Amino acid sequence: MNTRKQAVLDAIDAANSHDPNLEDGQPAELLYGQRMSAELDRLFPDASDPLQIAARGQHVERWKLSRSEYPEGRAGYLAWRKAQGVHHAQVVMALMEQNGYSTENTEAAGRMLRKQGIKRDDEVQALEDVICFVFLKWYFAPFAEKHSAEKIQSIVEKTARKMSADGRARVLTEFDLPDELAAAFQP
Repeated sequence: MNTRKQAVLDAIDAANSHDPNLEDGQPAELLYGQRMSAELDRLFPDASDPLQIAARGQHVERWKLSRSEYPEGRAGYLAWRKAQGVHHAQVVMALMEQNGYSTENTEAAGRMLRKQGIKRDDEVQALEDVICFVFLKWYFAPFAEKHSAEKIQSIVEKTARKMSADGRARVLTEFDLPDELAAAFQP
């Protein structure tokens, strides 16, 4: 691995090591970033540096923007998510610039983190597919335990809509989903 990329990944990990929220005894966003990198390596082993960095930085310092600072309901949730994407992009782009990445590469990572070009830009879409796989693999079961069948179905349908056709096909081969949930991933 090149030292410049490793320096950025290490800086993201250092930032996320301050997450006060713990999961499995580790800072939650540090663990999330590691899961994102592992899943990216598995799904897209030839990923570019900007995509590898964006995957690791997907939730960098996520705890700093509290959901409770935004209005209740879907509009408030979407505003919070958009603010998170802008924050993640700013942090990651600054780290990339500090480590000598070109403007083109830093802007590419920023677009990925802000989800600009989903369904149109292959790397933005690859990042979204990785996010969905990490959700399904690590976070779906705990989520499902807390919500109604209708809410679970809605979330699964929204997840599937965000994914590429290849990503949805892989979900069907890699996850043992009940028929009603699997239907969301069918072509």
